[in-house]
Amino acid sequence: MTMKKITALFAAAAASAMLFTGCKGEPDEAVTLPDGNVDESSINWLPDVEIHNFDAPEIGEKIAVITVKDYGEIKIKLFPEDADKGVENFMSLADMGYYDELIFHRVIPNFMIQGGDPHADGTGGKSIWGDKFEGGTSEHLYHFTGAVAYANSGATSTNGSQFYIVNTPDGYMENSCETLHAYDPESYNWPANVVEKYNEVGGVPFLDGGYTVFGQVFEGMDVVRAIAGVETNPDNDKPLTAVIMESVRIEEYQG
Repeated sequence: MTMKKITALFAAAAASAMLFTGCKGEPDEAVTLPDGNVDESSINWLPDVEIHNFDAPEIGEKIAVITVKDYGEIKIKLFPEDADKGVENFMSLADMGYYDELIFHRVIPNFMIQGGDPHADGTGGKSIWGDKFEGGTSEHLYHFTGAVAYANSGATSTNGSQFYIVNTPDGYMENSCETLHAYDPESYNWPANVVEKYNEVGGVPFLDGGYTVFGQVFEGMDVVRAIAGVETNPDNDKPLTAVIMESVRIEEYQG
């Protein structure tokens, strides 16, 4: 199984060690077919849950709008009921103008775009509380394509200002839930309807459980995908031409 991306991404400090964990559940034995694929019918997935990622914003609801120079707008639904501190932090930083003129400093095709660091290299950033904060995770939010979450340096207690947007083609996963489950059934288990949704829309399920998802792009994924196509430095995935967030503002959704 290829886990090459796991060791180097989302560092809030360049030298920090990463920790990637899955949703915890009771292990079971997955059956591997002769062609090497996993027999999905042999997996005892967890019971279904409500998935909130794709809930549509309501009129008057607070949303985030990222205006990216030369690219356009990315509109994000926020989930204060599922990630209260994460949303409070992001909204407050945005209202302060903290994110304005910062760049997306790390861009990896078929994976994610990451920004929100005033140092522009993955080593900086802080929360509204002056340091890191514990954002936790929610059983209703997952790393589907378009999910917005905080980068951290090994745990959700090390959230700051840096965030990333999952960018995977529809239905694409480098490592599917089934493959991850076969690799480590004790660590990687999901509700059955979450697995079904991952297979439909794609995403990065191996990040679930280790990062605070607090938003979902509902308009502007074309902008995210355009950013994902820029030329980058192969050593640190930084765009060779700066991708600038002109502004990040919080506004009421008007429909």
